[in-house]
Amino acid sequence: MNITFTVADRTGQTQTLELPDDINLSLMEVLKASDYPIAATCGGMALCATCHVEVLKGADQLLAPADAELDMLDTLPNATPQSRLACQIRLNERLQDAAFALMDTTLS
Repeated sequence: MNITFTVADRTGQTQTLELPDDINLSLMEVLKASDYPIAATCGGMALCATCHVEVLKGADQLLAPADAELDMLDTLPNATPQSRLACQIRLNERLQDAAFALMDTTLS
């Protein structure tokens, strides 16, 4: 089965991605493979916040963030209640019809 979700880049341009729900990747890995400018400095360990996204639609469908993710989000000056780390969101049917926006990951 395929899942479809939308991603807005930092300029506001949106693209719909459609992927198999069983490829066992994180949203960060999908974004990097789709040539989005995601640094992912820590390689998906929730240690750097360079894959910061804002969930525009579908946040209630995602699993709650773990403490490590929440701790890292707390370091971001532009974090919102809808902020997540793309490395901590697994690609699965919960992402169907979700929408994400890439955020500036500059730490102050």
